[in-house]
This record gives sequence, C-alpha cells and structure tokens, in this order.
Amino acid sequence: MDGTVLVADDDRTIRTVLTQALTRAGCKVHATSSMVTLMRWIEEGKGDLVISDVIMPDGNGLEALPLIAKERPGLPVIVISAQNTIMTAIQAAEAEAFDYLPKPFDLPDLMKRASRALTQKRRATPAPGAQPREAVDDLPLVGRTPAMQALYRLVARVMNTDLAVLVTGESGTGKSLVARAIHDFSDRRTMPFVTAQAGDMQGIDGPAALLARARGGTLVFDEIGDFDAETQGRIVRTLDALPSNAPRIIATTQDDLARKMEAGGFRKDLFYRLSGVTIPVPALRERVEDIPLLAEHFLARAERDGGSSRRIAPDAMALIRGYRWPGNVRQLENTLRRLVVTALEPEISKAEVSAALGALPNEPPRAGVSEEGERLSASIARHLKRYFDLHADSLPPPGLYDRILREMEMPLIEIALDASGGNQAKCADLLGINRNTLRKKITDLDIRVTRRRKLM
Repeated sequence: MDGTVLVADDDRTIRTVLTQALTRAGCKVHATSSMVTLMRWIEEGKGDLVISDVIMPDGNGLEALPLIAKERPGLPVIVISAQNTIMTAIQAAEAEAFDYLPKPFDLPDLMKRASRALTQKRRATPAPGAQPREAVDDLPLVGRTPAMQALYRLVARVMNTDLAVLVTGESGTGKSLVARAIHDFSDRRTMPFVTAQAGDMQGIDGPAALLARARGGTLVFDEIGDFDAETQGRIVRTLDALPSNAPRIIATTQDDLARKMEAGGFRKDLFYRLSGVTIPVPALRERVEDIPLLAEHFLARAERDGGSSRRIAPDAMALIRGYRWPGNVRQLENTLRRLVVTALEPEISKAEVSAALGALPNEPPRAGVSEEGERLSASIARHLKRYFDLHADSLPPPGLYDRILREMEMPLIEIALDASGGNQAKCADLLGINRNTLRKKITDLDIRVTRRRKLM
C-alpha cells in the first residue's frame, strides 16, 4: 500500500495496532484521539484515507462525514464502531462512508479494505449538509456477528429503492422490525406504514382501500405464506395495477416459500413479484455471540420503562447463551423482562435463569441432525448459503475461511468445556487435541473462563 492514512480513535491500543500494521504495509500514518485534530489535518490537505471511530471525546465520526466530504470531496473514510446496531450501518451508508466495520474488527480484513480505499475513488459524494439520522433505541436489531452485519448492509442498500422486499426467518427473529427499519430510515418515512392481513384484501373495495391507506408509503403483507390461494390471486392483480402513488411492497414469512411454491401451496407469479430482494433474518441460535448484546439492550430498555436496574451474573449468562431459544429474540426479551421483575437481587443469578428457562421448551436435535431432520453437514451448508445470499450481488468480506472456522470452533470448545466440567485435560482429550493447543485456542478465541472453566 502507498499513501497517508489518518487514524482517529480514542482507544490507544487500536491506534497503536493500526499505526503499526499500516506502517508495515508501507503507509504513512497520523493517529489521534481528537476529532478536532483529525478535521484540522483534513483541512490542511493531509491524508489519502481516514479510518475513524464513531464516538470520540470531542465529536462524532458519523456526523463529521458530510464535513469531510465538503472539505475534501473524494477522500475515502472507513468507519469503525463498537455501536453494533443497524442504525450505525445505515448512518454510514447514508453519509457515503467508503466502508463500515464493527468492533472488534478483523485486522487483515480492515487492511484489505484500506488498500481498496487507497486505490479506488468513492462512487458518490453526499449532499452538502446531509446529516445522519438519529438512532432509534426501540429496534433490537443489534449484533456484531457476520450474519447481522451483512443484514445491516443489505437493509442500507435496499431501503431507498422501489424493489419489493421479502423478509424471511423464523418466528421471533425480528422480521417485522426489519420491515419497519426499511421504512423508517427510507425516503418514505414521512408516509404511512401499513401492515396488511389476509382479511384486508377481502371485499370488492378491499385492495383499493388498502392502497389508499398506504399511499406512497410502505405496505407490508405480514406472514404472506398464510394467505389462501384466493387472497394470493387478489394480491397479484393488485400489484399488476398499482397507481402512480403506489406504496413500497414488503412481505414477511416464516415459511419456505420456494418449497411451498413447488408443492403447489403458493403462487409462482406472486412469489416472483414479492422477491425482488430477499432478506433472510438469522435465528438467534445462529448468532449466539450476539446474545450478551441483546440482553444488555433489553435490560436497559426495561429500566427505561420503569423497571429495576439489573445485570446478569457471568454463570447465568453462560446458561442463557447455551439455551437454543426456539422463540428467538422475542422469547429472549420476554424472559429477561420477567427476570427483571422476579429477580431478588440487582444481579440475576444462575438459579433464577435456570428456573425461568426450565419452563420453556428446549428440546435439542439428535446428534448430528438439525431441527429439520437434516444431517449436520447439510445444516451447515444451508446456513453458509444463507450467509452468501445476504450479500446479494457482492461477495462476503475476505477472510471467510478463518471467520467461519472461528464461528464453529468457539461454540464447540465452549460446549466441550462445559461438558468436561472445566477440566482442560479432559476437554482436550474429548476434542482430540493437545492441551497446549486448547489453551491457545481459549486465549485466541477470547473464551470467557467461568468457575466451571478454570485454567489448569
């Protein structure tokens, strides 16, 4: 790489790591913990690339993007942020950041993106004075896992298009929240947001009345897979005769519509009209690493709503992470809200979590077989295909092999440690690896050591 990189982050360790890595790659680096200093450098004409955190002691990296674009049109900015929410990704996309990465980021991945930024010009310049939208705390679309970050980017790309969107996922994953986010952060956000059930399409005037209510806004067909054949036909005819002020069409479903269509239970013409862009929402068990973030979000929301301030004991959190959550994010939120009310102390204990989960269904699949009855290898292939689909017409970020291995290796070691009672010698024997190798993996994967997992 060749060029000068301006690094702005209030974390000294991150500044040091980036400075060393970029310098070794052949770049000159100026690093600061001050947004004021960063802006001064930019005004002085320094830098071919900016890598900036969002929350700084004296400013906000996202809010500075329009100012940077006005002062230095074409200067690429890579945003890195510990605020792993859909709003951060959307704000970065709206302000035309060159790229966005959540913390903790993969250093080789960031270096590849920095190299591209130094050799490519930005495709567009934001309108002068454009400001990112304010964050919405009521959307529990948070997560740092690759699947959620890919979902954020896809939402950011499609929210201001007119393409129909099909949001798929199990019950409780947040499909309606994704639909709402697409509307609330789009150019149609001041127009109506209407959710339609099958009954709304009945009667001679049903479709026309529905379009009138959703005029120019967003019309969501909720759980479209449950609509009968007659209603599906009405929707097809309605979509084929949309007026000039037609709403954006979004449909949600927990059914496999492609499979249902092949079985004759869903109209092909409707499927193709609705699936302009398909957004799969991952199940909670597919993004276990996001559970602590979600738990923190829900506890904070409960406190804002007048509940008691609560935190979760480490061994209790391990129990929460190990649960399969068949009801997904909705079930997690409801469980935590009950615990906020019923917990006896500010710290929610393992016993209290165990009691709360004991009444919930959590039947594990047979060994090597997923909940759909397929082999484990087939289940992995299905999830990997979903991950690629989330990136639509682009490829996933580089470094996929190591990232996928890490996603699989971490839960395997955590579960093996639990099963062996924290005895690393037994765990290493169970896994068939050297004990020193196990120690190194625990360190490299940043696996939390609890009282049941003592380093020996």
